[in-house]
Amino acid sequence: MREFGYQRASDVAGAVAVLGADPDARFLGGGTNLVDLMKTGVERPARLVDIRELPLDEIESADDGGLRIGATVTNGDLAAHPGIRRRYPVLAQAVLAGASGQLRNMATVGGNLLQRTRCGYFTDITKPCNKRVPGSGCPAVRGQHHNHAILGASDHCVAVHPSDMGVALTALDAVVHFETADGPGESPLTEFYLPVGDTPHHETALPPGALITGVSLPPAPVAAHSRYRKVRERASYAFAIGSVAAALDIRDGVVRDARLALGAVASRPWRAHAAERVLTGAPAGAETFAAAADAELTAARPLPHNGYKVTLMRNLVVAVLTELAEEADR
Repeated sequence: MREFGYQRASDVAGAVAVLGADPDARFLGGGTNLVDLMKTGVERPARLVDIRELPLDEIESADDGGLRIGATVTNGDLAAHPGIRRRYPVLAQAVLAGASGQLRNMATVGGNLLQRTRCGYFTDITKPCNKRVPGSGCPAVRGQHHNHAILGASDHCVAVHPSDMGVALTALDAVVHFETADGPGESPLTEFYLPVGDTPHHETALPPGALITGVSLPPAPVAAHSRYRKVRERASYAFAIGSVAAALDIRDGVVRDARLALGAVASRPWRAHAAERVLTGAPAGAETFAAAADAELTAARPLPHNGYKVTLMRNLVVAVLTELAEEADR
């Protein structure tokens, strides 16, 4: 591990100024991903700027009727918040599926959004990886890739984004707020993660040196009837091999509104726009749900050893939508 400096930030502007002056510095929240990557040599910051004492740890009502979640709110506090559990249950369920209780009590909302892929080639500095060393290659394309991307990948990178929380936030049309040296900014989560293309080392639209200050959830009545389902290789704490965040508004047997996002299938949480278009205005039944899944997965381009994910995700989408429809009938 590279020797590094450490300091606590006392205000947002000061924290941003440090990174503006030192591009080798990194913000430290819970450290559950960054510190691990420092131990393996993937991340080698010259300085850590601890932001945990900044006033960014509240969940508050927004003027538009939604909620504003501070960047240093822990995942544990987020999942336990009454407003989240009541109005956005898909988000609470996703967070609870995401890690052990100990990790949730340390990990932060901002850090969760910025966590790096768990691809074994990325985390092993003895191997080439275009995310870590641009232009060095992507050995996962012909190597170990059973849990890699089936949507939106390229020859330059086939890794998947590991966040559960990000999948739910994508389905909920969340907006990321950040601070830069030039002032505040924001980005819809659906635009926050960049397409892989030929530059997989450019992962987000966050400006250099920017600090995430919070995430806002717009008011969404459909979100009250929502669910997160995650498939993993073992029942205990593990990253997803596929997940679905879904919300349905069903009236008189017809889907009036639908929100759907998929996880562990792409380099970013995948908003299922094609599936949503099929669902909206259609009868809430098995035929519609299967057609919606097929519409989204027609773009899948599996690798030789991860084609099972197409079938898995089709079945998972249908199962989650069916559960929501059955609940709406009660």
